[in-house]
Amino acid sequence: MPRFRAILDTMPAYRAGKAVVSADGRSYKLSSNESPYEPLPSVVEAVARAATTMHRYPDPAATALTEALAEHHGVPAEHVALGAGSVTVAQQLFETVSEPGAEVIYAWRSFEAYPLLADLAGATSVRVPLLGETHHLDAMADAITPNTRMIFVCNPNNPTGTVVQAAELEAFLERVPENVLVVLDEAYREYVRDPGVTDGLTVYRERPNVAVLRTFSKAYGLAGLRVGYLIGGEPVAAAVRKTTVPFAVNHLAQAAAIASLAAEDELLERVDAVVAERGRVREALIEQGWEVPATEANFVWLRLGERTLDFAEACAGEGVAVRPFAGEGARVSIGDPEANDTFLAAAAAFRKNA
Repeated sequence: MPRFRAILDTMPAYRAGKAVVSADGRSYKLSSNESPYEPLPSVVEAVARAATTMHRYPDPAATALTEALAEHHGVPAEHVALGAGSVTVAQQLFETVSEPGAEVIYAWRSFEAYPLLADLAGATSVRVPLLGETHHLDAMADAITPNTRMIFVCNPNNPTGTVVQAAELEAFLERVPENVLVVLDEAYREYVRDPGVTDGLTVYRERPNVAVLRTFSKAYGLAGLRVGYLIGGEPVAAAVRKTTVPFAVNHLAQAAAIASLAAEDELLERVDAVVAERGRVREALIEQGWEVPATEANFVWLRLGERTLDFAEACAGEGVAVRPFAGEGARVSIGDPEANDTFLAAAAAFRKNA
């Protein structure tokens, strides 16, 4: 029997959102925060053209995509680092800072990959409980020690959808030592409509120890192709690039991401539609009697406690897959109106029968 790392005996595997099918054949996947829209024709065309040369290795530096991102965000190309989805870039960040005794701070509950990535990298996780479903930044600052190497601030937070306001973030960053890297995980940035939430790219320009994570998986609808990126100071981006697996971002993904940037106006119209549905779904849930925190992402959060798995099962019976966190709550992605209406009916029935 081969010998493996001891940590593998205790750490759970990452659980992706699943699909379900009702008895009458209905299936609505609201468990993975995916875009409910099919790819734009221009993006499909770009992928089709790129497919004619898929017998060749992709550009390992993703030069064209890097330059497109740099131009799009108005940053130097040297400040951009790419990976196969923002979760992979997060993994690369953990690898850049982790060694025995190194600590990484993050809110909990937050993105469920953080503890897995910390364990695999050999870092010590410091989990700071949420306050009112959002980051308790004062407590996170209090948790900093000489061993702290990195802090993740997921904004909007996954799975609660809540946000950190600009003044809170600024006060927090004032308390963080310059040798501690603060990562603003902004996978859902395009869905933010609250003017009080600072764009991380503004913050990073003023603070060398701040970096920003973004992804093409959510608003841009490229979840199946896996493209994420970091924007940070040159030393941070260079360190991340050193930990990149060769050819991590494949040829088709690079082509699709470049085409998506070119079609951003059209894509953001779809984001506006999701935001409108988000408001409708939240208001309907509140009218049903649920407590739903204000969300700036493409999902809503229901704190259900011990009823969480029962709720998920009831939704599954209607063909709606949600993302349950046992004993805590359920995250429900915003889909198209039909999917959302089916979920709302399932939520109303569950509440009536509870």
